[in-house]
Amino acid sequence: MALINKKDLKTMPKQEMETKMAELKKELMKENAQVAMGTNPKSPGKIKQMKKMIARILTLQNQKQKTNTEAVKKK
Repeated sequence: MALINKKDLKTMPKQEMETKMAELKKELMKENAQVAMGTNPKSPGKIKQMKKMIARILTLQNQKQKTNTEAVKKK
């Protein structure tokens, strides 16, 4: 998993952002499964980072959607 800067996320196309989020969710599910089975994850901080990255992507998507709807309403 490669962490992405906020600046890179803002310039990322919508399709690429969605694929990155799906990839992160899949990886997070694997890590959570390891924790549920009782094994220690390789990197405990990785779970927190993945959750934050998913939240950032969702936030940016919501902000973009909100600005698009506001722009349509003004017209």
